[in-house]
Amino acid sequence: MDMGIRGRTALVCAASKGLGKGCAVALAREGVDVTLVARGAEALNATADEIRRETGVKVTTVVADITTPEGRSAALAALSQPDILVNNAGGPPPGDFREWDRDAWIKAIDANMLTPIELIKATVDGMIARKFGRIVNITSSAVKAPIDILGLSNGARSGLTGFVAGVARTSKLASSNVTINNLLPGVFDTDRIKTTLEGSAKKTGKTVDEMRQQRMNTIPAKRFGTPEEFGTACAFLCSAQASYVTGQNFLIDGGAYPGTY
Repeated sequence: MDMGIRGRTALVCAASKGLGKGCAVALAREGVDVTLVARGAEALNATADEIRRETGVKVTTVVADITTPEGRSAALAALSQPDILVNNAGGPPPGDFREWDRDAWIKAIDANMLTPIELIKATVDGMIARKFGRIVNITSSAVKAPIDILGLSNGARSGLTGFVAGVARTSKLASSNVTINNLLPGVFDTDRIKTTLEGSAKKTGKTVDEMRQQRMNTIPAKRFGTPEEFGTACAFLCSAQASYVTGQNFLIDGGAYPGTY
C-alpha cells in the first residue's frame, strides 16, 4: 500500500537502534526524508548509512541527547518544521519507589513526558499551517498495565498520555489533518531486553537463553516483537490513510495484556 507520505520529512528521536531505528527505516522505505537523533555517533552514522543505501532518501544525523534543552535545540536546528515527529527516549531504570528521590523523578519526567511535549509545542503550529502533521509518541505497555518496578516509567509516560488525550482532540489540530497518537510496545527484541535478560540470568543462575525462553512463554505470541514490525505500525499512523485516527493508544505486545479494553 502506498502510504501517501513520499517526499515528507520526519524527525525521529533515539533513532540509531531498536524501536526508533525501526520507525526511521519504515518511514524511509515510504520515501520520507529522515532526520535521526541519537547520543552515540557510531551507531547513528551506521544506521544513517544503512538507510541511505537501502532507500536513497535524504538522511540527516544529529548527535545529541534529545532529553536536554541543548539536544532539542540541535535537533530542531537540523529540521525545524518536520511533517512527521516520532518522539522516543530510553526508559528510566526499574527499582523500588522508596529509593527514588526527587532528582530521579524529575529526570524521568523530563525524558519521558516533558521532552515530547516540548517537541510537540515546537512543531505543531507549522503542521497546522501546512494542513498535515503526524506525531507518534513511543511510550510503553506499562501505561496500559503498570509494572510495579517501573514506577518512574509508569508515572512519566502516563503523564504524557494524559496530555496527548487532551491536545490531540482540539479542533484546531484534528480539523487541520494533524494527528497525535501513542505506540505502546510490549517486549521487543532490542538491546534493552537483552540487558534485562542478562541481569535476570545473573540473579537466577540460569542462562540468558533460558531466561529468554521463559519470558517468551509469558507472551501468547510466544516470541518477542521485532523493531521492523513496530516501525511498520508507526509508518501507518504517519500515513495519509490514518488521518481519521488521533488521540489513540496502540498496544503492540503479542497479546500479553489480558484485558478486554
